[in-house]
Amino acid sequence: MKIDCHAHIMPANWPDLKYKFGYGNFIYLEHDEKSKTANMMRDDGKFFRKVEENCFNPEAILWDMSANNVDKMVLCTVPVLFNYWAKPKDTAWWASFLNDHIAKVQDDYPDKFIALGTLPMQDIDLSIIELERLKSLGIKGVQIGSNINNVNLDDDRFMPFYAALQDLDMALFIHPWEMMGEEFIQKFWLPWLVGMPAETSRAICCMIFGGVFDRFPKLRVMFAHAGGSFPFTLGRIAHGWAVRPDLVNLNDVHNPKDYIGKFWVDGITHDTKSFEYLLDLFGADKICYGTDYPFPLGDLEHGKFIEENPNISKEDKAKIFSGSVQQFLKL
Repeated sequence: MKIDCHAHIMPANWPDLKYKFGYGNFIYLEHDEKSKTANMMRDDGKFFRKVEENCFNPEAILWDMSANNVDKMVLCTVPVLFNYWAKPKDTAWWASFLNDHIAKVQDDYPDKFIALGTLPMQDIDLSIIELERLKSLGIKGVQIGSNINNVNLDDDRFMPFYAALQDLDMALFIHPWEMMGEEFIQKFWLPWLVGMPAETSRAICCMIFGGVFDRFPKLRVMFAHAGGSFPFTLGRIAHGWAVRPDLVNLNDVHNPKDYIGKFWVDGITHDTKSFEYLLDLFGADKICYGTDYPFPLGDLEHGKFIEENPNISKEDKAKIFSGSVQQFLKL
């Protein structure tokens, strides 16, 4: 069985948010019915990204899944649609709109799609209200960004959110967005190539050094893109914890290496040797096959480099392709 733990979807249409809320920089879609594509546009008219039909049409996704022998997909929204920057009550409305859509996709295709919700994370009280509603809709977890308006995930304001997640027994998927220093690295697509891996490491380090995993030991967390740069700089991070505890270990946490096994990562490395290192570090129990579908920076060969690797056992492949994500989401 193959369960893709990391894939994205959005509605085909939504209201004019600038008109609805009276201010803007929201995303809207310009559809090309002939090509069945859409341009994601900011409401100042600036182009963001072109997407294919498989970003908003479940039937197109199902066709790709069948062609690539993917049994199920875990779907979440496109991070640019988080809208954490907007007024909290407006983002709360928007999150509910997106969540109603993705819940319907799950309900319409219960054997194929598993939905993760989104939240107005700039307001934790509103987020917890929506989290409880998601639970009632049968949603297994939520996706949030690697920072919330440049506030790191160890901030005290997020502790009630983690407590609610733990109490509700819901999973948390953390995806990089609003990359630090993005304005200085626009050339060469560096926000995606360098900024995103760094953002994921930022989130992991903040949750470790902020004591989040110690305070909430039953919290189930997965980080996107193989944990970003974290696995490959763990030696440096752990060394820093050891030699400069006055700067690093402000919350009396354990060696960062001790937290391996307390969270999951997806397996998107695009490289056989990198994946083998990831597997050696995390173990198959904590790596979930994912693609970042349907975007071109994702693994659109759907795990081929894992399937064809003779150095990975059949048992480990079974965990990576389905067993680990079933544990993460308690399916």
